[in-house]
Amino acid sequence: MAALENILYGANLSNILSAHKNTVLDVLAWMPYGVTHIGAPFVVSGLMFVFGPPGTLPVWAKAFGYMNLTGVVIQLFFPCSPPWYENLYGLAPANYTMKGNPAGLAAIDKLFGVDLYTSTFIASPVVFGAFPSLHSGCATIEALFMSHLFPKLRPLFVIYFLWLWWATMYLSHHYAVDLVAGSLISAVAYFVSKGTFLPRLQPGKMFRWDYDYVERGEPIDADAPYGLTDIEEYLLPDSDEWTIASGSSLSGNNSREPSIGMRSPGAGDNWDGDTLASSSDHEDHKL
Repeated sequence: MAALENILYGANLSNILSAHKNTVLDVLAWMPYGVTHIGAPFVVSGLMFVFGPPGTLPVWAKAFGYMNLTGVVIQLFFPCSPPWYENLYGLAPANYTMKGNPAGLAAIDKLFGVDLYTSTFIASPVVFGAFPSLHSGCATIEALFMSHLFPKLRPLFVIYFLWLWWATMYLSHHYAVDLVAGSLISAVAYFVSKGTFLPRLQPGKMFRWDYDYVERGEPIDADAPYGLTDIEEYLLPDSDEWTIASGSSLSGNNSREPSIGMRSPGAGDNWDGDTLASSSDHEDHKL
């Protein structure tokens, strides 16, 4: 991932951001990475239940779960080392006997005099699970769902998302490539949910109890050009008339509806126009 990041971005962004450390920056990075990341899913779930239309919470929970499941599967089948490994071992080949490392979070243990993150990361069963970043994935999908629910607060959610991106690289836990991959997985999960399953917000409704009915998925835009409806109307200008004409031509005179479009003379019809027989009679008179 370090080589890929150098190719894509021209530098190792994690090493650049973590080159200068101090206590204030350590705490600023720890807050989203080690605190809000843990509690944010529960807070978002509560807000989805109270302020979202009925059915919003299950859609959020499934999208969040599938995003995490996809990320873990990729981590297991495509193991990648985090930046701290390169900083400690360089380009030496990795193996699964190596222990994890808290990297920048070791400063938090030292600051508070605890052994929380050091012992946790050393005992981690997935040492080389940096790609994709589930920290980034969680922050992205939380920001997207919260922006859907509270669109006026979207700048606040974007700031939190960018804050966590910075924190993961400052703490030497993820490359920028890992963050982009996690966000892409979350974006796919969100937009699939929004287009098909997510209940729509209705104007003037604030709480779930205000909704009398629920509409799901993206609304159909009647003014959208070249839509399927427009094509059908172009090919079949009036579907009702086409259906009546087809039914009357098949059912003959048994249809109670008047035939519109194609007509054929039959018994009981007052046919005012010319027929093949009448035109041939005119020709015989001329002869």
